[in-house]
Order: sequence, then structure tokens, then C-alpha cells
Amino acid sequence: MGKANNLKIRNVLITIVVIYIVLLIGPIAGFDIPNIYAQVAANPLQLVQFLIIGLANGAILSIIALGYTMVYGIIELVNFAHGDVYMIGVFTSLTVLSLTGTLDAKDPGRIILGLIFALVISIAVGAGLNAFIERVAYRRLRNSSRLAALISAIGVSFILENIGLIWAGQTWLVPLFGTTGGASQKSFPDLLGKIMAGYGLNVNLLANTGIKLTFNIKDALVLVLAAVMMTGLRLFVQNTKTGKAMRAVAQNRDASKMLGIDIDNVISTTFAIGGGLAGAAGLMAGLYNNTAWWFMGFRVGLESFTAAVLGGIGNITGGMLGGFLIGLLASFSDGYLNARWTHAWVFVILVLVLLFRPSGLLGEHVGEKA
Repeated sequence: MGKANNLKIRNVLITIVVIYIVLLIGPIAGFDIPNIYAQVAANPLQLVQFLIIGLANGAILSIIALGYTMVYGIIELVNFAHGDVYMIGVFTSLTVLSLTGTLDAKDPGRIILGLIFALVISIAVGAGLNAFIERVAYRRLRNSSRLAALISAIGVSFILENIGLIWAGQTWLVPLFGTTGGASQKSFPDLLGKIMAGYGLNVNLLANTGIKLTFNIKDALVLVLAAVMMTGLRLFVQNTKTGKAMRAVAQNRDASKMLGIDIDNVISTTFAIGGGLAGAAGLMAGLYNNTAWWFMGFRVGLESFTAAVLGGIGNITGGMLGGFLIGLLASFSDGYLNARWTHAWVFVILVLVLLFRPSGLLGEHVGEKA
């Protein structure tokens, strides 16, 4: 009873300190409740617009967060290189679209075929790269300390970032990327807009409804692809033989090995699936945000990791939920608070979750680990 009371007192004190800090720094970071209320009251549709943007960005974060939560569910490793696998996916899709002539194509059908081909290649590259990383960098450290594996993950992240920097600076790709200089951000053309224009359609799907909102084809595509991938992953984990093996390894690795399950194959498959999702998210993000940058994996990786922790790392449903919540938080912060403080608010959420609910919002469901 004494320990429980001390824990409650500690949590209350921490809550008071957090509230004080929020009230102290909040106005500087744009957290002005009367002003926010006035903006919402003056333009309620703007709130819905930020909701759409948050859901679309949250869908991309959810796809990436699934890679974190699947790997952690299997071997309890935070793969900090996962965000950079996503970055490689962005550059892979942009390069494929460039080399196939899709960026300069006028025919909507050809652009669609180019996008499908780029999606397949990005998924394959992401899956192969992540499986290769597991085989070379993580497998030998599986029985070592967690610190050794963590340092290895950070090292792989640095390697991938430099590969991205070298990739972006290749002279033969500069005309295709439309920019100069390896460190500069690259332009990812709005191919979805070209498709809609080619068919004589409005990019805004709500343009003819009289509703003063913008729901672009980009928003729709991102949400549909994310829903398909999330549903497919859940069905795969729940209903396939490999998925059942993944859940068994997540519950008890030693018992699974005794039952004849190939542990190494299951772990490699998990990394491959996570990498494939990151590669797909790379194409989705490029089409949605129309930019590619060699350092973009670091920021998105941290946000996706925060999403996985928020939902309950190791929990597939939690990873999805966390991604959407972080996307909404970032959207509302950019819109109503101060965009320069958005990342700070995201990490405030991470700290609060780690303090008050380390297992995440949905907790750690062993049966759903993958």
C-alpha cells in the first residue's frame, strides 16, 4: 500500500509540474486557448480541413510505425534505421519514375502504370534492404545486450542517410530530380494531379459539391492505400501459417523453436514485411508531400516511433492508432498553434505516455504481437 500511495503521489506531482510547464511555455508555443476557440468559432470548416490533413499524414505514419512495432514485438529491438529505409523508398520510387519516363509522361494511363511499377519496386527494395540489415547487422547481436543492438541500429541509420545523400547528389540524376546539389530537397512531381487533369477531372474531389473543403485525390489515395495495407497485414498475421508463426515467436521464442518453427526465417520475414511497408509509405509520402530529402527519414522515423510507443509498441492495432493520433496532433499544431513547436508537442506526448502509461494506450497484447 505504501508503494502504491507513493506512486500516486509521484504521478500527481509530475502532473502538476507538466501542467505548470505547459501553462508557462504554452503561450510562446501558440497554446492560447481563447485564440484557438475564436479561430474554430470563426471558421469551423477549417477544423475539418485540418482533420483531413492529419488523417492523411497519420495514415503514412501508421504504415511506418507498423514496421517499428512488428520488429519490437518479435525481438524487442527498436530498429532506428527503419525511418531511413522509408527514405530509401522515397528515392527509389522517384528514381524509378524518372528512369521509366513517367515524370514527363502526358498520358494518364502510362502514369498510372508507372506508379504501380514504382510501388512494386519500392516495396521490393524496402523489403530486401530491411531483411539484409537484419541478416548483417542484427542477427549476430541477437543474444547480446540490448545496448549493442541499439548502437548497431543507430550505425545502420547513419549509413543509410549517407547513401541517401550520395544518391541524391548523382550528376546523372540531377536533371531528372529537377534540382541541383546533393543536400538540397528534391522535387517529387504531382503525378496524381496530372492524372486527374488528363481525364479532365478536378483534383479536389469535393469541388462540385458546394462544400468549401479540399479533399484531394492525394488524400483519398493515401487513406485507401493505408487501409488496404493495414487490413492486409492484419489478415496475414491472423490467418496465414507464417503469421501464426510470427505470433508464436512473439509469445515465446524458445517454445516456438522446440515446436519446429524456423526462428531466423520468421524474424527475417518480419523485417521484410516492415521494410516493404516502409517502401510503400515512401511512394505515398512522395506523392502526397511532393518532396524528397536524404534526411527526411530521421524526422519521420522519430514521429513513427513515437506513434508506436503511443499506441503500444508491439501492438499492431496500437501502432495504427498512434500514427493517426500523431498525424492529427501535428496537423492541429501546425494550424492552430505554432508550426515551429509541433515536434516539441509530439515529444511532450511521448514523455507523458512513458511516464503515465509505458505500455501505450492499448497496452501490449502478446497475441497480436508481430
